[in-house]
Formats: sequence, structure tokens, C-alpha cells
Amino acid sequence: MQDRPRRLRRCQLSVPGSSEKMMRKASEMDLDFVFLDLEDAVAPSEKRPARAKIVQALNTLDWGRTTRCVRINDLTTEYAYEDIIEVVEGARENLDVIMLPKAMSAADVQFVDKLLTMMEKKLGLTKRIGIDVLIEEVEAMMQVEAIAASTPRLECLIFGMGDYSASQGISIRDIGGPSGYPGDIWNYQRHKLTIAARAHRIDAVDGPYADFKNPDAYREECRRAMILGMVGKWAIHPAQVAVAQEAFSPSEVDVARARDMIKAYDEALAQGLGAVQYGGKMIDIASVRVVRNLVDRADRIGM
Repeated sequence: MQDRPRRLRRCQLSVPGSSEKMMRKASEMDLDFVFLDLEDAVAPSEKRPARAKIVQALNTLDWGRTTRCVRINDLTTEYAYEDIIEVVEGARENLDVIMLPKAMSAADVQFVDKLLTMMEKKLGLTKRIGIDVLIEEVEAMMQVEAIAASTPRLECLIFGMGDYSASQGISIRDIGGPSGYPGDIWNYQRHKLTIAARAHRIDAVDGPYADFKNPDAYREECRRAMILGMVGKWAIHPAQVAVAQEAFSPSEVDVARARDMIKAYDEALAQGLGAVQYGGKMIDIASVRVVRNLVDRADRIGM
């Protein structure tokens, strides 16, 4: 079994696959992850032409370090399988990830996995294309553990609170925004999804926040997701990118402290000790596990 790639997902920027201008602009940004959209952002009459535009953008634009993803249409539509076939055949190694929306079960993810496996063999591709999955229906949330375990090709679960709100009958004015509910209305869903993802060593990412002119509220939603163990959040507008990538990055001070703590603990182990005092507090293996996560994230960012 191949190891999963270690990708940064502090921010996943959504870009309409029908807009050559927007895709070009996205390629010029300093991004962790971009997904070129064939689903909600593209009108039905433009879905088929958008495939060719996406392939052209993947093959001709310089995306630098950015992970390149395409969100296909969901498996209940007539577009989904041809989305995969045309994009993969056209872009080949210039595509990193397929994003599957509205997955309802492990079988949905396995269908995409098997189709990609056949195509990789046919085309002689030298790398494995990953799968990110959107959890955005109540049925999917009930099956999230099975979905997380569905295939080694799966890399990330994303909480899509827009469609999920409709599925559960939740009344909200703006996607991802305040609801009037006392406390965080999304705490349970974020928590449940993140636990499933972590248990299967995959990433958990939070979905969109519609009011892109409110960076403070967006930053707060990033903070809530990050505290629960999510590694990033969607951006529906370029203005949100820097906010998310900063919010999901540790500070230099915290990174330096974490590295010092690990060093102190390793020195204690070498002396046969199971715990050591650091900064006026006792630290042990549990403390070090927490800060190793922080250092791992910092290493992936290049801090």
C-alpha cells in the first residue's frame, strides 16, 4: 500500500472551472491547495466546456507548490464519471486530487477509487491521484466512520455545512455564519468528522464561510475548527486565503517552545526519566505527543 502524500491544506480555495480568468489568478497566488470546481460554481450548460478549460489550466499554468484538485459533480448526476475521465485523461500528472461532493457511503468513495485505479493503469501514470470527500448530508454524517475507512486513496474529509444545513433542516442566513443558536452550532459535526478522520490518519477540513467581507468572523470560524483538530478551511474568495493560512499556522514562538520541550523530554528519556520539568510545569509523553503535532505542522509549512 502506498503512503498517503503529506499535503498542506490550511486553505482550500474554490475556483469556478468555467472561468479562465479566475483560474489564472489563482495560479499566481501563494496557495496550499486549490480546487477547480465543476459542481456548484458552474451552470449546467457550462459543465462540459468547463472540463476542457480546467485541463488547459492544469497543463499550461504554473501552479508552483499548490496542490491541484478538481471537484467533480456528485454521483447522482450524469456528469460525474465523465468529469473524472476527461479531466484525468487530459491533465494526467498535472492533477493531484479529485474532490467528491455529497458522498453518501463508503461505496461512493470506492467507486471513484476503482475508476481512478483503472485509469492510472491505462494511462501509465507515475503517481496516485488522491481523493478528498465532502460530508454534506445527514446520511453521510451517520456513515462518516465507514467513509473515512473506505480506501487508502482517501486523504481528507471536508465538512460542507451549506448543503448539510439544508439536509438537516437548519435555518441559517449565511453559509458558515451565525445562526442564533447558543454556542457553536457546528461543534458536534466538526468534532464527529474530525475524530473519524484522525482515527484513519487523514486530514479534516472545515467548509465555507459565505461572508468574505467579514474577515474577523471568518478568522473565528478558522480558530474553532483548528482547536478541534482540523487542519484548514475553505476559501470562497481570494480575500480569505491569507486569513486561513495564517490561522492554521503555528506561531514562531510556539514552534520554538515546542522544539525546546521535545529536546528536554528526549534528554530526560536518555537519563532514564519518564517526565521532566519544563517552563515550571511537568511534561511527559502525553505532553510531547501534543507538541509533536505542532512541530510536524511547522515542518510541513517550512517554519
